[in-house]
Amino acid sequence: MTSRRCSRSGCSGTAVATLTYVYLDSTAVLGPLATRADPHGYDLCSRHAEALSAPRGWEVIRLAIPDEPEPNTDDLLALADAVREVGLGYDEQAQPEDGSKERSSGVVELGRRGHLTVLADPDN
Repeated sequence: MTSRRCSRSGCSGTAVATLTYVYLDSTAVLGPLATRADPHGYDLCSRHAEALSAPRGWEVIRLAIPDEPEPNTDDLLALADAVREVGLGYDEQAQPEDGSKERSSGVVELGRRGHLTVLADPDN
């Protein structure tokens, strides 16, 4: 997963907060980094988030922004376990005569070429 960068010109800092505007209410909202990049939001690094100011007459709402989290390997380990489970899930003893392989989940693999796998249509 790649980290997002600050939206400010010339800044290469890692984004930690997202700034959005509510024009109808003349309000700027600065909160934790959004889960996905939003074309109507601006991702800011900690330096630019702290220095944020709004135009005169505007209100700034600052939501709690957590400190930079420690790298978490739980997602990566879960993905590795899932890949390992699928890889070990082939039932090598139950191979049909046509050379296809059947996984323990019932999915039939018809063939492979490089990293691509052809699977049988379960409806047919």
